[in-house]
Parts: sequence; C-alpha cells; structure tokens
Amino acid sequence: MAACTAENNVPVVGSEQVKVGREMHWLRIARYYAGDVEEPRSFFQPVPCMHCEQAPCEMGCPVHATTHSPEGVNQMVYNRCIGTRTCSSYCPYKVRRFNFFDYRPASDAPEHAAHNPDVTVRSRGVMEKCTYCTQRIEAAHVAADKENRPIRDGEVVTACQSACPTKAIVFGDIRNPDSEVSRLRGDGRHYVLLEEQGTRPRTTYLARWKPPEGQG
Repeated sequence: MAACTAENNVPVVGSEQVKVGREMHWLRIARYYAGDVEEPRSFFQPVPCMHCEQAPCEMGCPVHATTHSPEGVNQMVYNRCIGTRTCSSYCPYKVRRFNFFDYRPASDAPEHAAHNPDVTVRSRGVMEKCTYCTQRIEAAHVAADKENRPIRDGEVVTACQSACPTKAIVFGDIRNPDSEVSRLRGDGRHYVLLEEQGTRPRTTYLARWKPPEGQG
C-alpha cells in the first residue's frame, strides 16, 4: 500500500476522512476472521482494481470516463470524469476512490518534489483507482519499441509487486503461455474473487494452502 501510494501520488487524507469512508488508497488490505471470537484466526487479502473484462463500471459511467484498453487495462480518463460516482456504485469490489477535496499542494509548495512526475496529480471531484501502474507499462513499451522487440516476461514490475518481500504479487501477459503469471493461473489453487458476479477480472488469486494438523 505504501509503495502504491508513493508511486501513484495517492493523497493521504487523514484519520477523520477515513472514519467517514473517504480513504484514497488504490490498494486495500481486506481482513477476515474465523473461529472463536476470543481467539479468532485472521486472514487478509490485497484488493486492487480487478480490471474486469466485463466491467460494470464501464457500463455505468454516463460520460464514458472509464474505458477498456486493448491490453485489458481498465482505464480512467480524469478530464472526462464529472464525478457522478456511478462507477463506484456499479463496482462489486468497491475499489474506486473519489476525491472529495483538492489535495494538490500549492504551485510553489515543496511537496511537489515528492510527487512522481510520470503520474498525473488528480484534481477534486474525479474518480481514481489502481491502473496496474500504467506509467511503468508504457515505459516498458517504449524500451521494447526502441529495440524492435516485444515486452519480455517480468519486464513490467508494478509498485506493489516491487515492494512485496515474499514475491506474492506477479504481473505479466496472460496471453503468453510461457509467462510466470500464466503458469500460476494454471495452478490448482487459482481462484477468482466474487466469480459469481461474472465480471471476468484480470486480477486473480492463489488460495493459501495449509496442511492439516499433524501433517507437513
């Protein structure tokens, strides 16, 4: 979450805004609990934008501010967004964020030096969300085009992926059967979050496996 915030110029809104449900994090950590209420077992799951192939948010936007790229990325056109928040209402994963206030620093503020110049700093009144670090994808495209070759597997590394110490996040081309992400999607532990919704998300998961008591 910290890497995503720093990479994508995500504003830190403060505890009061978080209390009323106005957090801006593009990546949230969903927490679940099971077992005895006094000593519950805890589980967690990182939830970014799912980049659905059948994205309800794209159907719901009245000004077509959220679009689908040929590579399968669910994109946001900030200049087109009029802030109806319809896309957030349509999203079953609740991963879209709305700028209730203008968090941009003044033009002469030193905070500008902390911003990533490759990422747009959003204004008040627009929806925003995970972009799969599209600026990194485009940088890899440019490098590959200069050398007249396709993007290599593992060449695009998202901010959350680069910060994960256990390499639990993998990004790549699912159309390439030899890519690491395709190999993992073929694992028996692979599953889709809220698959019954029929959104066909690009972001999917591997179930955590734990051997039964007394084994392993």
